Amino acid sequence: MWCKMPSIPEAKRIKQLANTPMNQINPAKLLLSKWTAVMPKDKEKHFLVTGFTKDESGDIVTCTVEAVLTHREYDCDWRELKDKSRWLAGWL
Repeated sequence: MWCKMPSIPEAKRIKQLANTPMNQINPAKLLLSKWTAVMPKDKEKHFLVTGFTKDESGDIVTCTVEAVLTHREYDCDWRELKDKSRWLAGWL
């Protein structure tokens, strides 16, 4: 199977982004934010936050991310998106 390798500048940019400590996330702007999986599975690389759940005090607990390609949805702790070894902000 043929797959497109990132160009040298793109690969360098991804590496630089991954080397910064953590993604900055504003919980108020989480909905409909775009994310790129660092290690895609089943060709699911780009994701969109489509929903979230809050606890009794109004704090966000989990979020739902939807794969752009397959439209499959996954629930995760919204703080996982801060981990640059797993997620990069935006679609790269």
